[in-house]
Amino acid sequence: MSFILPIDRLLENHSWVAFYHPEPGYPLHILLVPKRAIADLMALNTGDSQLLSDLIDIVQRLILQFELQKRGYRLIANGGPYQSIPQFHFHLISEK
Repeated sequence: MSFILPIDRLLENHSWVAFYHPEPGYPLHILLVPKRAIADLMALNTGDSQLLSDLIDIVQRLILQFELQKRGYRLIANGGPYQSIPQFHFHLISEK
């Protein structure tokens, strides 16, 4: 993604990169994007268990880093017409 957007990486692991949303809709708005090209949720298969395990790892690290257990958070994946870019990704948001 760094070749598309000038991003400051918050965290990354083998499969994912996390960075602040360039046009945030919430006080805390982090994008989590897989390093591999994946069109959407429907493109995943049973062989992607490591990708999903790596997602849990990076989300838990962000929750700890930003103390989101106390503040509250949502992890969102959009699909179909709600997905604004043709790349599977998640939004980690907090309104507080």
